[in-house]
Amino acid sequence: MCKLFINADPELWISRTHSLRIDGMVTSIRMENTFWTVLAELAERDGMNVPQLVTRLYHESIDAGHDLGNFTSFLRVCAMRYLALQLSGDVPRDNRVPIASLDAEKILKQEPKQPMANVDAGNATH
Repeated sequence: MCKLFINADPELWISRTHSLRIDGMVTSIRMENTFWTVLAELAERDGMNVPQLVTRLYHESIDAGHDLGNFTSFLRVCAMRYLALQLSGDVPRDNRVPIASLDAEKILKQEPKQPMANVDAGNATH
């Protein structure tokens, strides 16, 4: 099982820092390459580049009242959520379909509520 992950291209988990401006303030975000790749695909679907997408996510999150104490984690979750929504069929895999054209309310209503995973690191087996 682990070969699928262990033998993957190491470039996927190498971290890279992007500096960008949000509301005139320069900020740096460090994430693994695989997350930057997914965010680039997500941005491209709606005719944006990554800095534009990140800025938009930031503003919309603030407008929704979210505490973005760990914005980098939020971006990682956005990338993973995008992939999960593609797997479930809620987001078409056809990258020509903009995310903005989808009915977000309908997708959110259809989603099952997922409880937080109960992970006990002390009982993990290797």
